[in-house]
Amino acid sequence: MYLSVIIPTYNEAHKIINNLTSIRDYLSQQPYDWEVIIVNDGSTNNTAELVDNFIKQNHGFRLIDNKKNHGKGYVVKQGMLVAKGGFRLFTDADGSTTIDHLEKFWPHTKERYDIIIGSIEIEGAKIFEYAQWYRRWLGRLSKYLIRFLTGLWEIHDTQRGFKLFTAKAAEDVFSKIKIDRFGFDFEVLALAKKKGYKIKEVAVVWNNPSKTTVNLKSYIETFKELIRVRWYLWTNY
Repeated sequence: MYLSVIIPTYNEAHKIINNLTSIRDYLSQQPYDWEVIIVNDGSTNNTAELVDNFIKQNHGFRLIDNKKNHGKGYVVKQGMLVAKGGFRLFTDADGSTTIDHLEKFWPHTKERYDIIIGSIEIEGAKIFEYAQWYRRWLGRLSKYLIRFLTGLWEIHDTQRGFKLFTAKAAEDVFSKIKIDRFGFDFEVLALAKKKGYKIKEVAVVWNNPSKTTVNLKSYIETFKELIRVRWYLWTNY
């Protein structure tokens, strides 16, 4: 298996089928073997039912249907560790970064990068933003705090939901992370850097939907997780 695509989902019934269709159409044109693993994080609407119906009609897709909500980090980890691909991508269920961005990532795998991440904070990125004013302000502040406290100052954007890992890096890092929710993004990268994995940041087009599960409480909880990650780095996990 060459590529595994992991899609965490929580109450994404309004968008996920369109995204799965786009992913199917793209991957079906590729010369390599692939799988798509959708990991439901205890959705309270009919997301899992819609995904299950899609899977019945499309080869290469499977669903892990958690009945309880655990958090995005928990389900991405779950998908990463059951995946079989030599490369493992996780991408958001709403398709905010489209699957064809992989074309920009593959050349860097030949440069021996272990982890390649999408970014909206470097030259070449394009942003279509519909977030509330406080999310834009808090997002900008949080990026600087994350970079400073995790030692990831050279990485401008840790939080995009489009990250590609080699199988070795994925299994080594995800098996050890402890954050179950939004803070897992910077935990994964901080731990990967500590272990000596090479990380490449690549500009992407990001279309931020107006409907999202991220709110003010999410930022507060993520800050708490940031402090936890700083402690884990000090205490060597």
